[in-house]
Amino acid sequence: MDEKRLAHSGNTHDASYFAAQFRQGIVTPSDLLEQALALAKTLPEVFISLLPERARREAADATLRWQRGAPLSPLDGIPIAWKDLFDLAGSLTTAGSPTRLASPQASADAAIVSRLQAAGLVSLGKTNLSEFAYSGLGLNPYFGTPAIYDRHGIAHVPGGSSSGAGCAVKLGVVPIAMGTDTAGSVRIPAAFTGLIGYRSSRQRYSRHGVFPLAQSLDTLGPICRSVRDALALDRLLADAPAKQPTIPPHELVLRVDSEILNDQSVEPCVRQNLLEMLDKLTVGGVQIDLRPVATLHQSLRWIAQEGWPGAVEALALHRPLLEGSQAAHLDPRVHARLIAAGALPADLPQRFLQQRAHWQRQIRAELNGALLVTPTVAHVAPALAPLENDADLFARINLATLRLTMPGSLLDMPGIAMPTGQDQHGLATSLLLSLPTGDDQRLLNMALSIEQHITRQD
Repeated sequence: MDEKRLAHSGNTHDASYFAAQFRQGIVTPSDLLEQALALAKTLPEVFISLLPERARREAADATLRWQRGAPLSPLDGIPIAWKDLFDLAGSLTTAGSPTRLASPQASADAAIVSRLQAAGLVSLGKTNLSEFAYSGLGLNPYFGTPAIYDRHGIAHVPGGSSSGAGCAVKLGVVPIAMGTDTAGSVRIPAAFTGLIGYRSSRQRYSRHGVFPLAQSLDTLGPICRSVRDALALDRLLADAPAKQPTIPPHELVLRVDSEILNDQSVEPCVRQNLLEMLDKLTVGGVQIDLRPVATLHQSLRWIAQEGWPGAVEALALHRPLLEGSQAAHLDPRVHARLIAAGALPADLPQRFLQQRAHWQRQIRAELNGALLVTPTVAHVAPALAPLENDADLFARINLATLRLTMPGSLLDMPGIAMPTGQDQHGLATSLLLSLPTGDDQRLLNMALSIEQHITRQD
C-alpha cells in the first residue's frame, strides 16, 4: 500500500463524540458514512468488501431518527466495520482465504451483527485478516497486508489476526471495528496501532454466525478509540445497565507482574512507557502491587511445554482442506502452522479444558480483586518486509508476539489493551488490563476510571 495514501487518515474522534454531534445536529449519520465510504475505497488492503447500499440505507434511517429525536440507542448511526469472519446477509464471508471465494453468500447476519443493527449501527463493510485468523502479525498474501508506518516511512505489521479492523479505526474510517480473539487477535492489533482493544469473556457475546478457529478459545471484541466506546457497545450487546457507579482511582489496585515486566524479551520502550503510565496513576491514588502472579507463569510454562491447544482445534477444522487440491492456495505460513499442529497430542484440547477451571479459580484467588497488568506485547510492531521474506523469522516473531496474550485466552480472562505511548520511531506501546473470567463489567468500569484519570493528567 502506498505510504502517502496510508498516512492520510479520516476522523480521529471516538464514536461517543460523533453521537453527540448527531444529537446536536452538527453532522448526520449519512454525512459521516459518505466520508467513511470515500476513505475506505482508497484502502483495498484494509477492506475485503464494502456494503455501500446497505450502509447508505441504514445511515439514512438513522439520520431520520436523530432528526426526530428518537434514536434507537446512544450509538445509533455510528459506522462500524466487521472482520471478515462475521456473516452479513448477502455477502461472502472469506475468512481471509481465497479457498472460500466460491462459497455461498451468507443468508443471514451473525447474531451480533443483528443485535447492533437493531441498535442503529451502520455496517460499512468487512475488514481484512490473517488467513483463517491464524496469525498474530496480520500478513495476508492474497488480499494484501495493511501496513502501519513509522516516522521514517518504513512499513510495519498491523498485528493480527484482526489486521484490517485495527487499521480501519487507526486511519479514521470508522470509530469501531469488531474483531475476534483466539490468542490475542483483538488485543495485538490494538497494541500495534495505539488503540483500545477489548477481549470479552467467551460467554458474553454470541458467536453464532462467526467463522471459527478454535471453539474452546474463540471470543469477540471491538477495537476502538476509547474505553467509553467499548463500554457503550457492551451495554448494547450484553444488556448491561446504562449507569454504572464511577470507580475512584484510590479504589483501584493494579497487580503488575514484575517478573514479566523485567524480562529481557520486553523492549525498553515498552517497559518505560508502562512504568510512566503507572506513575501517572499513582498520583490519583491508584495502588500498585508489584510482584509476580504465579498462575500467569504456570500457564506460560504449560503452553511452552504442552503446546497451544487452539492449534489442534484449528487443524481438526481445516484438515479436509489440507487434504484437498485447495491446499496449494493457502498462505504458506498458515499451511505450515496447520501442518505443524499435527505433531501435538490429539487430546491436548481435552487436557486443557480439564485444567482451565482450576487455573480460573486460582487466578481469581490470587488477584483478589486487583487488575492484572502486563505489557500487551513485549515489543512494538515489527518491520513488515523481513517477515514477508523469511518464513522462519515469521514463525519466531509470531510466537513472541502472541506470548503475553495467550495466557489470558487460556484462562478466558476479559482483557483491555490500552496505549501507553510510542517509541522513538513513533510506534505504539501498550499495556494489558485483565480480570478473571466473567468479570467483564468490572473490567470495563475500572479501565474507564483509568482512562479518565490519564486523560486528566495529560
